[in-house]
Amino acid sequence: MKTSWFLRFSNALAQVAGHASTFVIAVLLVIVWGVSGPLFHFSDTWQLVINTSTTIVTFLMVFLIQNTQNRDTAAMQIKLDELIRAIDKAHNALLDLEELDEKELTVFRKRYEKLAQEARDNFRSASSDIDMPSFPQDDRRDR
Repeated sequence: MKTSWFLRFSNALAQVAGHASTFVIAVLLVIVWGVSGPLFHFSDTWQLVINTSTTIVTFLMVFLIQNTQNRDTAAMQIKLDELIRAIDKAHNALLDLEELDEKELTVFRKRYEKLAQEARDNFRSASSDIDMPSFPQDDRRDR
């Protein structure tokens, strides 16, 4: 599969930016900058160096992070859609749910909150089973 230059570049840069050694290098650069302050008499130019460089890096990283997050989210949505599609009793109406507006999502959310509450109520009323986890409020009653 052929990938775009930007995809290759952003993946490589994201890997480098997220590496521990990159953080160490950034900390060392800040220390060098701070220690060099007396040498430059803490001048406006000296301050401008760190302000400008961190602003530029931050500005560019915002777009890199957003690009990476968009691709990761899209891939995860496709995988979830496939799981929903593949499970016999799953509701295919949940496929591509992220495309709905807030009002439509609220309808789905309320229905699933109700199902979750019913499941918790049924769980609490079940006979005690050592394999079943307890709910936090159940732990408080035991004390």
